[in-house]
Amino acid sequence: MTLFNYYLKLAWLSVRQSPVISTLMVLAIAIGIGTAGTSLTVHHTMSHNPMAHKDDQLYAVQLQSHEEGHHSGTEDGLYYQITYQDAINLSQQSGPVRQAAMIRTGFTVQPENPDQYPFIADGRATGRDFFAMFDATFLHGAAWSAEQGELAEPVTVISQSLNDKLFGGGNNVGRTIDANGKVYTVVGIIADYKPQPLFYDVNNGAFHPHEEMFIPFSLLPVHEIAAWGNTDGWKQEMINSYADRLNSELYWVQYWVELRDSEHRDQYHQQLAAYIDQQQEIGRFTNPDAVSELRRVSEWLEYNEVVSEDNRILLALSFLFLAVCLVNMVGLLLAKFLRHAANVGIRRALGASRGQVMAQHLTEVGLIGLLGGLLGSVFALIGLAGLRQLYPGYDQLARMDLTILFSLLTLALCAALLAGLFPAWRIGRTNPAHYLKSQ
Repeated sequence: MTLFNYYLKLAWLSVRQSPVISTLMVLAIAIGIGTAGTSLTVHHTMSHNPMAHKDDQLYAVQLQSHEEGHHSGTEDGLYYQITYQDAINLSQQSGPVRQAAMIRTGFTVQPENPDQYPFIADGRATGRDFFAMFDATFLHGAAWSAEQGELAEPVTVISQSLNDKLFGGGNNVGRTIDANGKVYTVVGIIADYKPQPLFYDVNNGAFHPHEEMFIPFSLLPVHEIAAWGNTDGWKQEMINSYADRLNSELYWVQYWVELRDSEHRDQYHQQLAAYIDQQQEIGRFTNPDAVSELRRVSEWLEYNEVVSEDNRILLALSFLFLAVCLVNMVGLLLAKFLRHAANVGIRRALGASRGQVMAQHLTEVGLIGLLGGLLGSVFALIGLAGLRQLYPGYDQLARMDLTILFSLLTLALCAALLAGLFPAWRIGRTNPAHYLKSQ
């Protein structure tokens, strides 16, 4: 440890003695790390599975209710969502531990305070199991009861941020909210629920703002709740009313189930197959080879291409740019080390081994790498801030966490040491006799 401290002292003195070339090396690695860090942060957030701990329990449900020959645009011919009537039919069956149909929606909220202007709040109509399935944390109250859901009572669970905005925080269970001209009673308040990516509904992008109001799915036909998500159709249908939409073959509802294990998954798959047979008997699911599919959260994110090929290419290009920066750093290190070859020759003559000389110079390289990593992390933060300004949808996506920060520092250190191996080896092979004669 004492020897390392000595090497570190020499490294700092060397950096100060050659400020221009040392600064160029720090900048070289900082620019490479900043570029790679920006791309890596975006890729890390996109590829994150927020429900990895329940990946073998949560499944998105897909049903092939369209006719034979019609292609959905996906590799397997299935749509990402299901019809409203299928969602209702499945929710009335037992089998899953928990299950929830859902759509994305929104509300125009009229605050009680006359000094506040009305505003738009993102919302979701869903089943009461949503909160337990996806690990939402209740601060006050609870989800609506099964009876309230069946009776389609106008109740709501709101986020902490909406609670603060409307009521100034605290326990406001029992108070009411005027939304879309309807009055909803607050039954629960949850901590802001904003998993990244928003795995349970990626139809309008996996990184849109988190929902602030949740209402029972059974309120759809009562309040004629508008869907803010995608709607897909495969046949010509006359949709003249909200009831027509509910009874149509349009795909616009997401459906998730929670199952205990792989055996339970197989049982539910058989249950879905039986449901398809039942629907075919009444004239639906006209494709004789109609199938169903259950996808884990990890499979669902990959199936929906949350991490696009363009993003992977951009990440690869950013690391290639870092490699170019390291090549430049190798040249600068050679120039810097060889300038002091005479001093190294004298040290070798006084008994310093090649390994000690290499260790001293690699310590200097490591110091430069850490300085470049710190500056590069600042560059990455600036780049991410720029992305958030240019692309509003990147607000949650372009944010660095501690994992990425430590990864960048580690990457900078390792990359610098890799770049410094040849220059350190080259200076370590200095022939002391040559420099003793010249002195």
